[in-house]
Amino acid sequence: MSEPTENLPDDPAELRAMIAALQAENAQIAAENAKMSATLRVHDQLVQALRLRIAKLQKLAFGKSSEKIEREIEQLELALEDLLVAVAEDDEALIDEGQDEPSPEAADAPALRRRPRVSDATPRERRELDPGACCPDCGGDLRVVGEDVSELLDMIAAQMKVIQIARIKKSCRRCERMVQEPAPSRPIPGSMAGPNLLAHVLVSKFDDHLPLYRQHEIFARMGADIPESTLVGWCGRAMKTLQPLIARIEADIMASDLLHADDTPIRVLDRSMRDKGLGKGVKQGRIWAYVRDQRPWAGASPPGAVYRFAPDWKEKHVLSHLADARGILQADGYKGYAKLYAPEPDGTSRLREAACWAHLRRDFHDFWTSTKSEIAREALDRIGKFYDIERDINGQSADVRHATRQKLTQPKVTAFFAWSEQQLLRIPGKSDLAKAFRYGLARQKALSLFLIDGRVAIDNNPAERALRPIGIGRKNWLFAGADTGAETLARAMTVIETAKLNGLDPLAYMADILDRIHDHKINRLDELLPWNWSPVASATSNQAA
Repeated sequence: MSEPTENLPDDPAELRAMIAALQAENAQIAAENAKMSATLRVHDQLVQALRLRIAKLQKLAFGKSSEKIEREIEQLELALEDLLVAVAEDDEALIDEGQDEPSPEAADAPALRRRPRVSDATPRERRELDPGACCPDCGGDLRVVGEDVSELLDMIAAQMKVIQIARIKKSCRRCERMVQEPAPSRPIPGSMAGPNLLAHVLVSKFDDHLPLYRQHEIFARMGADIPESTLVGWCGRAMKTLQPLIARIEADIMASDLLHADDTPIRVLDRSMRDKGLGKGVKQGRIWAYVRDQRPWAGASPPGAVYRFAPDWKEKHVLSHLADARGILQADGYKGYAKLYAPEPDGTSRLREAACWAHLRRDFHDFWTSTKSEIAREALDRIGKFYDIERDINGQSADVRHATRQKLTQPKVTAFFAWSEQQLLRIPGKSDLAKAFRYGLARQKALSLFLIDGRVAIDNNPAERALRPIGIGRKNWLFAGADTGAETLARAMTVIETAKLNGLDPLAYMADILDRIHDHKINRLDELLPWNWSPVASATSNQAA
């Protein structure tokens, strides 16, 4: 449409027509460019979604091979989220949230929309739009023939509330005696903090990993200036209030005859190490998790997790943690557990070792990822068949699991170890692949324990899952302020994660416990354990209502 300037007509009407045509052409080009940009964003989004799905499938197939794959998944999730927001911003089509989640196999489902699921317990407010009593056309009387109901999901912002507890004083007209109700107990004697507020502070700090200085800023926006020093005091005193309950949780779980154990590093401030260790006054401590989870074999004991902090990785800590433990310990190959498995004077071991197939599988996966070794690939395939059987018997009784494993898994495990010995003769003895085979063969008895005891899991994933909150928290708080702070973190996670394992909302649970524990008989403390707990309306809440 463009022409050289010397060929332009002199007639203004023709020039206006040419300008209009050029404007239309430019609008069409802009529309096409916008369409192409949107298409590119959708394609980019789809690529990111597929990459994320592949990463998650790799993790599902091979377990947590390293922190690298975890970081990759996190980065892909962030990238995909940003792309989704950008695409949604330019999307002018009507939103159809539908009833069901889109099929993951559908290549044209990048929006990933589904209708929100709202619990039946969520409060509902009915707003009626009534057309009135008279017909707008003829003025006749209207009668109800039905209604159309739609739902709008909204949120009431959190707000502070001051509960005034008025204790009315009365005197007897006859004897002049003064009568007054006693003051109700408080979670922290003499403190202004109510149970719901304390629970919110604790869960925000130890479960949502929100430092107290950020909570101070949030509370200030709500109109409450709560100094950080006050929040610190509340946390400490609230944890002291909960300590008898935490001790009961620890005693119950650690007395189990089958425990999962694992540990993870945690950075701790230590001024004495300013010029050594990690430098800058930071040392590396450890958080141990001990988990009881009998759900996979329909056991009678409720699930729970106990967390313990230690300032270093020395074996004396696990020996102390498990000093009274008896039965089976499922853990990784940490050398500190060795003395627990050693025979006692009567020839029996206090703890039997159950090893983790996921740990062995990761070694083969790491080698296969870097070298594409056919031997490593075959090892993964062979171990994968064990997991195929496990998926079918998950949740079955211990007897059913034992019978199935003896029939289907035992021959495969025996063949795997025989095949492993053959491979060691074919590969370089100093290679990482040979180390993986030797690791498995050295722990053949521990890796085979799940075949003779239906309660034992094939891997140590329950303990690894229990430590994930620590990894998430590290990104927010980076390090604990001191050994005592890390110990408080461990105790808080014991009660919070145990509540979550038992299907409880930790906020509601802790609020109710903090409100009741001072008035609860100490010999009936077990009634407040997460697996025994049932909420009751507090007197304070009733008065405030």
